[in-house]
Amino acid sequence: MNILILGSGGREHALAWAVKQNPKTDRLIVAPGNAGIAQLAECADIDILDGSTVVTFCEENAIDFVIIGPEAPLAAGVADATRAAGLLTFGPSAAAARLEASKRFTKEICDACAAPTAAWARFSDAAPAKDYIRAQGAPIVVKADGLAAGKGVIVAMTETEALVAIDDILGGAFGEAGAEVVIEEFMDGEEASLFILTDGTNALPVGTAQDHKRVGDGDTGPNTGGMGAYSPAPFLTPEIEAQAMAEIVLPTIREMARRGTPYQGVLYAGLMIKDGRARLVEYNARFGDPETQVLMMRLGAQALDLLLATAEGRLSEAKVHWAADHALTVVMAARGYPGPYAKGSVINGLDRMPEDSRHMVFHAGTALKDGLVTANGGRVLAITARGATLEEAHHRAYSMIDLLDWPDGFSRSDIGWRAL
Repeated sequence: MNILILGSGGREHALAWAVKQNPKTDRLIVAPGNAGIAQLAECADIDILDGSTVVTFCEENAIDFVIIGPEAPLAAGVADATRAAGLLTFGPSAAAARLEASKRFTKEICDACAAPTAAWARFSDAAPAKDYIRAQGAPIVVKADGLAAGKGVIVAMTETEALVAIDDILGGAFGEAGAEVVIEEFMDGEEASLFILTDGTNALPVGTAQDHKRVGDGDTGPNTGGMGAYSPAPFLTPEIEAQAMAEIVLPTIREMARRGTPYQGVLYAGLMIKDGRARLVEYNARFGDPETQVLMMRLGAQALDLLLATAEGRLSEAKVHWAADHALTVVMAARGYPGPYAKGSVINGLDRMPEDSRHMVFHAGTALKDGLVTANGGRVLAITARGATLEEAHHRAYSMIDLLDWPDGFSRSDIGWRAL
């Protein structure tokens, strides 16, 4: 079959890598792709936020299956457009993708189905928001309601930090995403991610992971889009997963269907685990990045079969076949990230990297310039490895990094430290 994946990051490279291994794949196109994706698939430079453009491209290229990677085209209704054109599509409608696109909407869904989550309030004016913070005290969490490219969440450890966050968000620091602010109770515990495929009725957990959001070793420094991840997440035990499915995920899926906006695609549940129980931190309407890199390393070719079963409404027949293995990915970022960073530096040593079922370099922010791979973003590469143990995966990933020659890049040295 002919398959189109929308997106250009490490998540899409990992999806393309897994899909390419499946014999069902005849032709694979990724739009717009990146320098790494171009080594295994065709890349197409189209506007992936424009549903009609995507549909036309699919018709011209006889696409059988569309996989939507990032959240922006989902929120823009691209899945609605492709489904309306009769194209088999993996990814939720714009109405269902509000589970990520609006923090307020998610909290309202949780309230409606009694899913355990943090206490919350929402505001569109600064004065009452600040009064609420003063009444609650710190630590407290302040979020821009809409999509802010992973940057609209401030975990304020002091009241002053929280008050500044209100001014930043409602003052326009995150554009339209900050028209409203959601303020949440601070939850402590172990944070982990649970990934669930759902066809709108049935749900199938397809893996757990933990990522490292802070830029520095020991989970220090500012938050980033993610500096590394590993799977499975040891803190998310089978018992806690069962509780999260029964009390959070399945009630959410039923509530979405009851409202006439059934959710089809992957539901990424960020969970806070404490005293043997999980509460919902947030939902994402797509696979995480860099969690997808470790999930796809472990799932391999069966990933396409699972995505197809989701899109075709056959999830009740599907099963995940897990090896007793571990995967770990280390993000290499441009020096200066998550602050200002330079683009265009040449990355040497990629030709020395092993690429097989246990070692893979997934490209996130790269471009080809005069035949050379250059950095073209903040998070640039995800060095990923599998092993029989987490220690083995960790050793393999960092051994790969030693082969790189990229003075303008950096990585954390301790990905997986909590579990290790």
